[in-house]
Amino acid sequence: MELNHLLSGTGVALVTPMDVEGGVDYQALGRLIEHNITHGVNYLVVLGTTAESVTLNPEEKSLIASFVRQQVAGRIPLVLGHGGNDTAALVAGFEQMDLTGYSALLSVTPYYNRPSQKGLEAHYLALAAASPLPILLYNVPSRTGCNLENETIWALLAQSSKFIGVKEASADFDKTLDLLAQRPEGFLVISGDDGTASEAILAGADGVISVIGQALTAPFVALIHASSSGDRQKTQTLMGDLSDLIDLIFEEGNPTGIKALLSILGICRSNVRLPLIPASTGLESKLRLSLLKRENFV
Repeated sequence: MELNHLLSGTGVALVTPMDVEGGVDYQALGRLIEHNITHGVNYLVVLGTTAESVTLNPEEKSLIASFVRQQVAGRIPLVLGHGGNDTAALVAGFEQMDLTGYSALLSVTPYYNRPSQKGLEAHYLALAAASPLPILLYNVPSRTGCNLENETIWALLAQSSKFIGVKEASADFDKTLDLLAQRPEGFLVISGDDGTASEAILAGADGVISVIGQALTAPFVALIHASSSGDRQKTQTLMGDLSDLIDLIFEEGNPTGIKALLSILGICRSNVRLPLIPASTGLESKLRLSLLKRENFV
């Protein structure tokens, strides 16, 4: 199957479960992976921003990538996060990375530096020249402080075949619609926003890389199936059931909220690494109450 079909539908950006001492909890990571595969997720994204990758050291990243590969054992495709704000370090990092079992990379725009569009173009072309895998671009201006404009995406596609799609997580729905209208055949447009993913898919997007999907997996997969099949009425019904929980998991930031939800479900602890802190008791209470109203989700 072609890669653009393998990376369609529901992908999830895995958290990194932590034990009580702040180390990586591999037993919980295994439970999380099995929960997602059992309930129909199409592919997993490892070491993305939801994984707190900026607080993981190189050895931890390598061990996590290897563990996930072994746990999944080829059952569904894997995408590895490899992004940052030091282009040279990212390029050099390819020499130490074991990419066995991974289908593509997800590379977020540089954060904090706030490069120009020409700077973003040069950054991604440097990655493309060094990467042994295809690359999904990742635009999330609310977290990075810079916006990857559609014209820059087209310029990148004109210069390299390494770019196979974009995870678009800006709040600009018109930008997504323009991507869908202008994209060449086979170029993936993937929603990076749980709250608007179904509308994007109804408009023609190929799927989503989700946060809440790793916890409420079955109902979220059903939502994405409904929107992919063009069933607007079912999409609206399912989204109505999920919308307040989606809002809640982002109320105190990501992955704070999703880890609180996963803890309530007994999949992993709610521990995060500083500068993040665990969810407040108030948020945990609201999450529990919302789940109790939807017993079929648990």
